[in-house]
Amino acid sequence: MNTDWQDAGSAAALVAGGRVDVEVDGLYVAIVRFEGELRAFEDRCTHDGESLAEAELEGDPATPCGVVVCPRHGARFCLKSGAALTPPAYEALRIFAVREQDGRLQVRLSDTGA
Repeated sequence: MNTDWQDAGSAAALVAGGRVDVEVDGLYVAIVRFEGELRAFEDRCTHDGESLAEAELEGDPATPCGVVVCPRHGARFCLKSGAALTPPAYEALRIFAVREQDGRLQVRLSDTGA
């Protein structure tokens, strides 16, 4: 797995409330800006392996990091740590470091963004 920062496209493509999807070293990664912070996670629900393309992001006072909600079965994941918060998911979602540099989004798969 590549441990360097990988280009993930133009930061301008990440409009408010939107997301950028990119393939990095064979992994599909979703990049979002949630409450002003960049977040990157593997675009795969740990419950069924399907894409989280239609997942909603929610603020939750009980989980200050924000929540990714799987559109099929309602599994909820912490957007900062990746922790599975509700069944049917029990495995954490992979979270990646992400940054904006010179107008470009960059993601690194070797460590988490938590």
